[in-house]
Amino acid sequence: MLDDIAMFVHIVRCRSFAGTAKKLNIPAATLTRRLQKLEQTLACRLIHRSARQFVLTQEGETYYQAYAGLIEQFEVTKHNLSTQQTDMSGKLKVLAPTNISIGFLQPMWAGFIKDYPNIQLELLLNNQLEDLVLSQADLALRIGPQTDSSLYQQGLGAVPTLMVASSDYIQRYGEPQFLEDMSSHQLIGHSNTLVWYLSNDVFGKEETLYPKFDTLTNDISLMTQFVCDGLGIALLPMSQVKTQINNGQLQQILSPWRGQARELYAVWPSGRLLNVKAKCLREYMKGFIDQNLRL
Repeated sequence: MLDDIAMFVHIVRCRSFAGTAKKLNIPAATLTRRLQKLEQTLACRLIHRSARQFVLTQEGETYYQAYAGLIEQFEVTKHNLSTQQTDMSGKLKVLAPTNISIGFLQPMWAGFIKDYPNIQLELLLNNQLEDLVLSQADLALRIGPQTDSSLYQQGLGAVPTLMVASSDYIQRYGEPQFLEDMSSHQLIGHSNTLVWYLSNDVFGKEETLYPKFDTLTNDISLMTQFVCDGLGIALLPMSQVKTQINNGQLQQILSPWRGQARELYAVWPSGRLLNVKAKCLREYMKGFIDQNLRL
């Protein structure tokens, strides 16, 4: 019925059936039929119409005054939303974890800003999960699948976790050759990952380690620094240690054993359509992650 009300408002504004039909791109006969149906629903005539005159009835005038402003507001809002969905300029609000964003993903953010200068990226970093709806963010980057059914999510890639140690540590304590050797080494752990679930794709094996940690912390960046300082061996995401491995500061231990991968997801509210800017960033993130998850 809303469409018929909008049609009636347009007829009154144009004061012409032919002009309204042309503006709305519908046949004049369809316009007349829909107006008649609206009048039947309301049980009153809205327009006195003849070949020579166009006059609103008293009921038609009342009906127009009641709905003209609402229809105009509706159409303006619809236009603005449509523009936002297709406009590759303006504000884009994104939530993301702090550690991975200022480390592994920092070149990605910088590259996106350079490649799309007309998009005003508002990047809010927080290691705690901030509410997407309350923050009015367009998109969020999350680690691990989200259980909230009110969110849409798309996988962007998985970051492997590796056992690593510094060259200095290996020179002083030697390099473990078997998983059993880990019990005689200094181990650095994260307080949320007290058990290591390891897999070896080459031999198709899986093992579970219950390490005795010499050092525990709840911050991955600090863990990485401890390992770089030669304080022990840690299981860390490749995104955190790729640079140090490539420059020789750290070495992967017991390859090809790896820990559980950390899956990355683009997340957005299920009741909201992604605008073109957010879709662009989602694909940009996926491309960057695909290209950079290799040593």
